Amino acid sequence: MRAKAQEEGAEVLFADQTGVRSDQVSGRTWAPRGETPTVRRTGNRFSVNAMSAISPRGRMWFTVYRGSFTAEVFCDFLDRLNRQFDRPDHLVVDRHSVHGSKKVRTWLADHPGRITVHLLPAYAPETNPDELVNADLKRTLLPASRARNAAQLADEVRRFFRSRQKQPHVVRGYLPGPHVRYISDTPEN
Repeated sequence: MRAKAQEEGAEVLFADQTGVRSDQVSGRTWAPRGETPTVRRTGNRFSVNAMSAISPRGRMWFTVYRGSFTAEVFCDFLDRLNRQFDRPDHLVVDRHSVHGSKKVRTWLADHPGRITVHLLPAYAPETNPDELVNADLKRTLLPASRARNAAQLADEVRRFFRSRQKQPHVVRGYLPGPHVRYISDTPEN
């Protein structure tokens, strides 16, 4: 895939979706020995979802949405990516049922040669470096979140992604893990 993408002058992107809940507790806490630590949160439960795509060049695209991850949400994301590039792209995703849905296949057929979707093995989510973006989002955002409603949480998620967009060195840092070395920019042996 990498050789074909280089031949076409295409960009390889890795995409994944995640959910962020207001009541999710992440990070470390402490309490005196023998006492259970207490993490203060509002009693409200709300969530937002996000989808992002990263490239080995350190570029990032994202969307934040409410509701379930559906074929419509994915096709909207494909539309946004399609408008960003004037050349073909290769999008690597997991095997979520949406990625192979009829609506997505129709979108791909209606845009021939624009975006080629590659599915990762079902048993290997660790091979998608965008999973590390999701982990970073939750590790960074949730302990400091002060959101009192879904709109505020969505704003915090957008701020996180916008800050990462301005840090290509951080985005590139998601890629050199042992399970994602297959995409490194070094020539294959």
